[in-house]
Amino acid sequence: MKKYLVNVNGTEYAITVEEMAEGAEMPKAAAPAAPAAAPKAAAPAGGEKVNAPMPGTILAVNVKDGQAVKSGDVLMVLEAMKMENEILAPCDGTVSGVAVAKGATVETGAFLCAIA
Repeated sequence: MKKYLVNVNGTEYAITVEEMAEGAEMPKAAAPAAPAAAPKAAAPAGGEKVNAPMPGTILAVNVKDGQAVKSGDVLMVLEAMKMENEILAPCDGTVSGVAVAKGATVETGAFLCAIA
């Protein structure tokens, strides 16, 4: 093992390098663990699904299961590319199956909730 002092952009780092015998194989690096997928919630039968129009982060969830909403009410706020996007109720009805919470990251088309 050899120790070196390395300067990167004005910051010094002490590193240790292991010397390998000629012809020796490099050890394989462990593959990074894949992030766990969020559980998928299914829309209740007969309800109108509300899906994420774009990938982003849920900043606010303004509704709860069983809450009555009117068409155009703000259900959630989705941040995408530094912009806040209001997710509106597409119809009058009762909210069911809220599948996301504040801070959740969603992909395009992800199920958010249903309105029956």
